[in-house]
Amino acid sequence: MTTPKIILTQDGSHTLIDTRTGETYHSIHGAIQESEHVFIRSGLDLFSNSASAIHVFEVGFGSGLNALLTYLWAEKNKIPVQYQSIELYPISFETVTQLNYPQLLKVDKQLFQKMHQHREEEIIVSGYFTLQKHLKSLDEIRFPDNTFFDVVFFDAFSPVVQPGMWSEEIFGKIASAMKSGGVLTTYSTKGDVKRALKASGFTIEKLPGPPGKREILRAIKKR
Repeated sequence: MTTPKIILTQDGSHTLIDTRTGETYHSIHGAIQESEHVFIRSGLDLFSNSASAIHVFEVGFGSGLNALLTYLWAEKNKIPVQYQSIELYPISFETVTQLNYPQLLKVDKQLFQKMHQHREEEIIVSGYFTLQKHLKSLDEIRFPDNTFFDVVFFDAFSPVVQPGMWSEEIFGKIASAMKSGGVLTTYSTKGDVKRALKASGFTIEKLPGPPGKREILRAIKKR
């Protein structure tokens, strides 16, 4: 477990600073508004008319904010979401209890804390949302043959501090576990990232970014 520093961002929501790298988990211009923009509106919302369960894979569980927003999306749209995430360095329970997401999003804090249990078994959070965390690196993950993700939230630390996470090899592994037409969203628009995604079988498009960031990326797995 790790105990990052909690700071307040400009939209009033918390983010964390990783003491190992100095990286923030979310934008200092607004953690909630960034996650909603990059991952919910630019990715998950494309499946708001789905007649079947949505399978989401997140790279970097971190603060749990993306998972919490997805839970709220599933409840609002009444669409089941099966959510999987990886996190090699889960945050301490003490840190979880201090984050203000449940207060701001009007969610039971015990539900949010349940998402942060340090175990790999599937957790039934509600009738519309199940969560499974893998407490290991992406290199160690072996996706089952029948796993096909609709949406991928690529929220790893930046290519500056984790260049290996943004490689063609990593994106290729993720693409192999996605459905044709599946969507990957991320905050990084670096040239190396775009080239790695294209080489891994994605078509990419740049979208307007949230406050404090000009653009983000959305990648679609080729059919």
